[in-house]
Amino acid sequence: MSVCAIEFSLELEFYCYFLVLIFLIDQKRYNEAKACSLDGITRVMSLNMAELDSVSVLAARLYFYYSYSYEVSGDIAEIRWNLLDWYSVAALNHDELGQETLLNLLLRNYLHYNLYDQAEKLRSKAPKFLSLSSQQTRRYLFYTGKIQTIRLAYTDAKESFLQAVWRGPVAARGFRIQCTKWTVLVRLLLGEIPDRTVFMQSGMERILRPYFELTNAVRIGDLELFGNVAEEFAGTFISDGTKNLIVRLQHSVIRTGLRSISISYSSISLAEVADKLKMHSRNLLADVENVVAKAIRDGAINAKIDHANGWLISKETRDIYATAEPQVAFSSRISFYLNLYNETVRALLLPSGNDMHDSRRSASQALYGELLELLEEVRDKYLKK
Repeated sequence: MSVCAIEFSLELEFYCYFLVLIFLIDQKRYNEAKACSLDGITRVMSLNMAELDSVSVLAARLYFYYSYSYEVSGDIAEIRWNLLDWYSVAALNHDELGQETLLNLLLRNYLHYNLYDQAEKLRSKAPKFLSLSSQQTRRYLFYTGKIQTIRLAYTDAKESFLQAVWRGPVAARGFRIQCTKWTVLVRLLLGEIPDRTVFMQSGMERILRPYFELTNAVRIGDLELFGNVAEEFAGTFISDGTKNLIVRLQHSVIRTGLRSISISYSSISLAEVADKLKMHSRNLLADVENVVAKAIRDGAINAKIDHANGWLISKETRDIYATAEPQVAFSSRISFYLNLYNETVRALLLPSGNDMHDSRRSASQALYGELLELLEEVRDKYLKK
């Protein structure tokens, strides 16, 4: 009873800290919030965390409010050493929830100042254990994805973001939006084009519009449209911390445009390439030649440059509409339907003397009848013309 009374009184004490902290932050009295959260953490450090498991949950919230009060006031770098010290204390006390929380706060601190190498060094050396908080796991996956993206590990980053979204509750709308934004950019950098449905999620259409417009520009390989979108929504991209990724995407836009050109033309002048890509610069032809040469070296297009005459010559055209491939494919599909139709008719005419399967045969005949009607519609539509 005495132990329970102690735990209850401590929990009540920390809840009072939370009430005061929430009030101070709501009133934008950040200096007082910093002092209040620091007093609470100092109180936590004086307790035996190994014996009072419930207090570790409350302490984790204090760490968060302490960091948040500094973040909103713009001086989050000041607390980095405190967070590192407390992280070491949590490790010594085997306070796994405290370690999770402080590791995420440290990663957030490093990423706020674009210190990706330091963040990766800390993340890679941090001990791995079974997570106690799904919320902290989601945050860890999100920060890990951002680090992997900056370090060009796009495939791993995509997996981290997708796992973070999958673990996140539907109610965590802001978190899901941030993960979706980064996932879209990573997929574009991988050469993938996200489905339109990604941007049509309930309540996210307006917020994701800049990324939808960006995706459309990358999909069609229009460099001018891409530049216009990047300029129009520059404030959004800066606020989201994705501006540097947008710059990287410019190369993807150029590659997409060049692939489209090399497929459509067996040969085309570099001046026309520049016009179709909507490139503008002082040394236009020289810049276009460098861009095309890089795309050839990277394997983005299978072509060569006629430097003497200034032409791009595709080594292999893939324009199937200039060949017999569409007609062959259509004929193959018609043949498939005809064979299926004939097999269905043949199956309906096969006799069966086993009365035990009458009910099953009746059901099968009904199913075959429906299929036969559909096939006849296809036959009448495409073959009787």
